[in-house]
Order: sequence, then C-alpha cells, then structure tokens
Amino acid sequence: MAHTPFQLQRDAYGRLVLTTQNGEVHEGVTPVRAFPIAAPDEGLSLVNFEGHEVAWIEKLADLPPGIAQLIEADLASREFVPEIERIESVSSFACPSTWQLVTNRGQAELILKGEEDIRRLSQTRLLIADAHGIQFLIRDLTRLDRHSRKLLDRFL
Repeated sequence: MAHTPFQLQRDAYGRLVLTTQNGEVHEGVTPVRAFPIAAPDEGLSLVNFEGHEVAWIEKLADLPPGIAQLIEADLASREFVPEIERIESVSSFACPSTWQLVTNRGQAELILKGEEDIRRLSQTRLLIADAHGIQFLIRDLTRLDRHSRKLLDRFL
C-alpha cells in the first residue's frame, strides 16, 4: 500500500474534509468516479465545493482502509443505480411506455420517454434513464430471461 498524500475525515456536520501534505484544508469534498460503471473502484477524483479537483485516486484498494471506507460510504449515499433483473411487462411498445421491473432493490416501475434513453455501454451492458432521471442498469443482457430480452428487443 502506497503512502496517501492526504488525510480524510468527517467534520461535525458529516462532510468530508481533506488535508493535503502541505497542510491545505478542503472542507466539504465530494468523491466522483471517473468510470462509475466500467471501473467503479479505479480513477476517483475528490472535488471541492466549487467543483475543482483537489485529489486524484488511482485505485480505491490502494488507500488505507479507513479512508477507503469514508469514500465508499459517501459514494453509496449519493449513488442509486438499481440493476434490472427481469422485465415483467411494458404498457406499450410506443413511447412513452411504463415498464414493470424486478431489480436488485425490489419491484420498480420505469417510464421510458423514448428509445434514446436506452444507452448501450458495451455489447451486453445497458443504462436506461427513466422519466424521473433514475438510471437503471442492465449489467449483462445475456443473463436476462427470454421474456425480458424479448420485451427489451422491441426498443433496441
């Protein structure tokens, strides 16, 4: 494990505070993933309240456990990307349509405004934005059941 060029802790208000090696203090920093889906634990930026990067992390695993846990907890509190496990039904094959889903977080409903809200991230991975701005992930198309794939194919 390499030496970390900064310290990270929570202040009395629960905000992350970064202190650099030269003693510079940045209150209210926010961790941001460079590649949230493809490489969630690599390439993280710590940005200040003005949106300027104050630290870069190559790999979360290289950090001391205490600092890594603070960053992971902060990310988890802001990130909400349910994974679609099954598509139960769609109200219509024309948009907008309402989809009934089973996700890794339970039953959900997604309102698809248009086919352009389905983004292909790779050959087997999709990100679907619903009308309320929630991002739903299909991690691997090939792992969906036949019924779900058949419904989804109508929109791709």
